Amino acid sequence: MAVAADCGPGTTTILDEELIGQVIRGERGAFDLLYERYFPRVCGYVRRRIGNPADVDEAVQEVFVNVFTSLESFRAEAPFAAWVLGVARRTVAGRFKKQRIATVPFEDFSGDEIAHDRWMRCHSGPTPLEEYECSERVAQMEAIASHQLTAEQRELLELHHLKDHSIREIALLVARSEDAVKSNLYRARKLLQAI
Repeated sequence: MAVAADCGPGTTTILDEELIGQVIRGERGAFDLLYERYFPRVCGYVRRRIGNPADVDEAVQEVFVNVFTSLESFRAEAPFAAWVLGVARRTVAGRFKKQRIATVPFEDFSGDEIAHDRWMRCHSGPTPLEEYECSERVAQMEAIASHQLTAEQRELLELHHLKDHSIREIALLVARSEDAVKSNLYRARKLLQAI
C-alpha cells in the first residue's frame, strides 16, 4: 500500500514511490517530505525501545541516515513504512550490539571477596542486546497471542505454562478431554514458535 502526502491546496498527492524516485535522482526536498511523513512512526518506535531521550534523538537521526543511504535497495515488495521500520529495528539492534560492557580482569579481584561478589552481581545479567531481542520476541508473541490464538488457546497456555497446571488438571478445569487440551496447546505453541 502506497502512502500519499497532500502537499497543500491545489496540489496533487505524492506517493512514497514517487518521492523515493525523486530522492534517488538527488532532489533534497523529496527526502524532507519522506522524513516528515515517517518521523513520528520512527521516533515512537525508537522511543519505546531506548530509554534515554538523548539516545532516542541520536538513534532516530541514525535511522534516517540509514534510510537515505540504503534507499536504492528498497524494492517495493512490502509497504515502504514496513521497510523504514525494518531499518529502524536493525539500527536499534546495531546500537545495542555496539554497547560493550566494561570488563575488568578477573585477577584484579583476587583476595577481595566482597568486590568479586559485587562484580559478579553486576555482570551476570543479560546484555542490552539480549534485553532488546527478548523484548522484541515478547512483543511479537503478544501480538500473535492477541490476534491469532483463540480465547481457549490463550487460557490453556496460561493454565499450563504460567500457572503450572498439568494436562489432566486443565482438562478437568475446562471440561475437555486430555487429548483435546494437548492438541489445542500444540497448535497454540506452533503459532508462537513461528516467529
